[in-house]
Amino acid sequence: TSLLLLATIVAAVGLAASWTRRRLRGRRHLRAPLLELLGTFQVCACTNELALLAEPRAALTLTYGLAVLHGWTLAGCSCNPCGSLQLLRARPAAAAAAVAAQFAAAALARAAMSLVWSLGMAEPHLAALARGCGNPMQTTEAQAFCIELLFSVVFQLTILRVESLNPKYKVHLIALLITVLVYAGGNLTGAVFNPALALSLHPNCFYDKFWSYSLVYWVAPSLGKSFTLHQV
Repeated sequence: TSLLLLATIVAAVGLAASWTRRRLRGRRHLRAPLLELLGTFQVCACTNELALLAEPRAALTLTYGLAVLHGWTLAGCSCNPCGSLQLLRARPAAAAAAVAAQFAAAALARAAMSLVWSLGMAEPHLAALARGCGNPMQTTEAQAFCIELLFSVVFQLTILRVESLNPKYKVHLIALLITVLVYAGGNLTGAVFNPALALSLHPNCFYDKFWSYSLVYWVAPSLGKSFTLHQV
């Protein structure tokens, strides 16, 4: 059921993105944020479903597979507000539009997945609806902040360093890095290093403990990206 659902999400987003590129070819100010919205929706919706899997090995395998799939199908989209920060100096309006689209997509993905889960197609779906804050931080707030900051730095630096690689190799390298980071820190913070994805995965946590979660899952990754910008 989960695999079928993931395939449906990717196929639907692919069709919508293809239509957007074709119809808005000469209107970059509309096309770019809409593609970010679609891409971030795909990442958030798929990760929400993936998070329901309890078997660690299967989850890691799917993490790698989905990361490769996202890399192939969402080329040109950062799907991460931290990735849009590099546009801030040269094109602040474009950066703001991209970030707004990404957070909107995160909320839409969570709402869409909650609607799908309410259909009760699989047992984990009903359990997910009843769950409040899953408390992804299984360590102190200070350690969680440092982990998300470090992972963001490693991820963003890697993105910059492999930019000139052949795309077919780059996709697998980035997917492998994401899988390794999830394996290393997934049991401590969830290894999210994406503010929009964090909001989509843990909306109840942000509602209950906004300042703690915004510090760890929004401020830390953004600081990590800011650090990498100074290294270029």
